[in-house]
Amino acid sequence: MSRTAARTRLGMLRTGDALARVRPHSSPAAPKSAGRASFWHCLHAEWIKIRTMRSTLHVVLGTLAFCVGLAALNGTSAGTEYADMAAEDRAAFDPLAVSLRGYLLAQIALGLLGGLVITAEYGARTIVGTLTSVPHRGRVLAAKAAVLVGVALPVGLLVSLAGFLVGQASLAGANAPHLGLSDGLALRGIWGGGLYLALAALFGLALGTVIRSTTATVTTLFGVMLIVQAFAPALPGAVGDWVSKYWPPIAGGQIITGYRDPALLAPWTGLTVMAGCVAVLLTAAFIVFRKRDA
Repeated sequence: MSRTAARTRLGMLRTGDALARVRPHSSPAAPKSAGRASFWHCLHAEWIKIRTMRSTLHVVLGTLAFCVGLAALNGTSAGTEYADMAAEDRAAFDPLAVSLRGYLLAQIALGLLGGLVITAEYGARTIVGTLTSVPHRGRVLAAKAAVLVGVALPVGLLVSLAGFLVGQASLAGANAPHLGLSDGLALRGIWGGGLYLALAALFGLALGTVIRSTTATVTTLFGVMLIVQAFAPALPGAVGDWVSKYWPPIAGGQIITGYRDPALLAPWTGLTVMAGCVAVLLTAAFIVFRKRDA
């Protein structure tokens, strides 16, 4: 073999060795799990979605404005009427419930927000892209629930706190019984009201996942949370008594009352009933979401 051929062969061997050293690092099939979306990726994506939805800001500001306004009106009206009340009515006067009555609308508003978290994707068909990016459906729904609670709980606490402060100031201005922020009933009402509204948002998410229609979800929310509650006293006999005591929104709503009605559940017991109902519905939503086509 000539000296030139030997040098050429040696150079080719060295080049092959260099490529062999580089190729494992630049191979396109290196880590198979590099493109998989983790739960934290899902959380970040869902946070972007709920933050950029126009309805989120509208729901938050509208709920806050309505609840504060209703607390002021209720406080002024109830405070004016207190002086003319009979002794029996004065004994049942509930300054906490007067200032937090706005939860009746707030539960619908946050329930609607929870429903929109999932129904908006079905309506725009972006759910297909979401499930293509993250095939693990349970992870997607869990991320939606976590982000929703992260929004609904602070909003619920803010709504309860603002309504309480404005309502109690109105009662105090009318020389009616009122509570201070350091009162045990006040703290229970504010924290419990925030928890109740967070549960209402999860209730809306569960309904939206099962129903997949925004209109049908809103209709169901009104029926379950308002219409049944309004007509419960008119139901006959034992049925009416059972609904008034155990219907989840009615039972959970006891958390924002100060007057203890022996015929109804205790505040924290009622909230537990509401939480159990939401847990059952969320479980059903997870099952349906995993098995049904997008």
